[in-house]
Amino acid sequence: MSQAQAAAFHALHKDFLLLPNAWDAASARLTQEHGAKAIATSSAAVAWAHGFADGNHFPIAKLVTVIEDIAKSVSVPISTDAEGGYTDDPKRVAENVTALINAGAVGINLEDGKAAHDLHLRKIEAVREAAVHAGIDLFINARTDVYLQKLVPAEQAVEETLRRAGATKTRAPAACSRRAW
Repeated sequence: MSQAQAAAFHALHKDFLLLPNAWDAASARLTQEHGAKAIATSSAAVAWAHGFADGNHFPIAKLVTVIEDIAKSVSVPISTDAEGGYTDDPKRVAENVTALINAGAVGINLEDGKAAHDLHLRKIEAVREAAVHAGIDLFINARTDVYLQKLVPAEQAVEETLRRAGATKTRAPAACSRRAW
């Protein structure tokens, strides 16, 4: 994919975007043929379709191949769920995301999970630098799992989610949207 695809994907976010999830080239192509303006992948669906559990268990090399296959079969922008980057090392996360960019992704989800939020911020910064180096205005959906992972007591969840979103905005202002689960 190209910077033109990245720009198109960013433009789609100026309005309400339905972003259907695919798990392989066939599901992506079928989704595009039914009017999808962009394709996303679901980490769970991709992993399960290949016999792996969700949650950083799917080998990154296999995900790269899935994205390459999808990119060959569609003409719309592709965003992929990159889990937590498949490692806790921000440099390796950047390398993994660079491979996904080279495969055709112009957007990613990057989730914080149960790790310290500062690590998530360092990953976002490393990914942003890698995307700039690759010449792609990568759309980074920085996901926080405060609710999904029950990271704090329920009465603190809103405050913690807002704290994490604010930190993301402060540390990586041009890097990403923020989504809470």
